Parts: sequence; structure tokens; C-alpha cells
Amino acid sequence: MRMPGVTGRAGCGRGEGNRVEADELLVLVAGGDQKAFEDLYALVSGPVFGLVRRVVRDPAQSEEVSQEVLLELWRSAARFDPGRGSALSWILTLAHRRAVDRVRSVRAAGEREQREARRAHHPAFDQVTEEVEAGLEREWVRRCLDRLTALQRQSVTLAYYDGYTYREVAERLSLPLGTVKTRMRDGLTSLRKCLGGVA
Repeated sequence: MRMPGVTGRAGCGRGEGNRVEADELLVLVAGGDQKAFEDLYALVSGPVFGLVRRVVRDPAQSEEVSQEVLLELWRSAARFDPGRGSALSWILTLAHRRAVDRVRSVRAAGEREQREARRAHHPAFDQVTEEVEAGLEREWVRRCLDRLTALQRQSVTLAYYDGYTYREVAERLSLPLGTVKTRMRDGLTSLRKCLGGVA
């Protein structure tokens, strides 16, 4: 997974060194430094692809999304604010959002194709049935969400409808990361039971 003309360098440091190096490189990239971008690319392309692959699943699409993220990084490096966190966190947040967008886009396209195929066979009946079913599903999901505690509902909504990471949810709600993960796990378990008709 390489952008044309980008060679990068091997053997970058790990852990804390990676984070500090990424911060320094991103500042240089914001100033248009091509060599710094090559080094940054070599440093972060692996973690970016790994995160995207976990969200998108499909290898070819994961590679495509990763390339989009790294191109966006070159174009928008000046937006990075070191005062709000590390460069690596910022880059992985860009990657997560882009991956979530791709999953939603693919899902929406698939749903559109299915709707069009159904309409081609039974347009009037299918359209009415689909609208009724969609309304019932939305109402059922709303009722199941209403059964959650306020914190569970907020956490689940921010993560699964707005595409935030656990850490971002914790920051937005001013809560410890562990608390958010526990509430989200409990909330998702309750939702699964409710939507499955168990509760």
C-alpha cells in the first residue's frame, strides 16, 4: 500500500518514539515538506491500514480508504492542533471516520439497489410495504434505546450513529474510558436482547 512516488524509510522507532516523531513530522508536512510526508507515510501507513481493515473488512476497499486517508493527511496537515492530542491519535481518528463513512456508503448503496430491484418487480406494493416496515423498525429501535440508561443511550448513539471512537465518546461525556466501555457493552447487550425479542 504505497502512494506513487512515496518511498518512505524503514526502521522507524516504536511506541513513544513513534508518537513524538509523528508529531514533529506532521508539523513539517503542514509546511509542505515532501520528505517529511514520505517519512510520516512510512510511520503511520501500517496502523492506518490496520484500523481501516478492522472497520471495513474488505481488503481492496480497506487499501483504497487508507490511501484516501493518507492523501487527506497531506492536504489537511495544517488542521492538526498539537494542543488537542498527538498526531498519531489525530491521524487514526481521520482513518476511523473515513472507514465508518465507507461502511455506511456501501451499506446505503446496497440497500438502494435492493429497493430498486424490488420496485422493478412490484413497485406499488413493495414501496408501501417497505415504508411501513421501515417505520416499524425505527419505532422498535427507538423503544429499545429508550430502555437503556441515559449514559448507555448517549454512549451507543455517539459511537454507532455518529461514528465516534470509545475514547472520543469518553472525552465528549467527560467520563473515564473504562466507564464508557462498560456502559456501552451493557447497553449493546440490552439492545441485542430487545431487538431480538428476548426482553
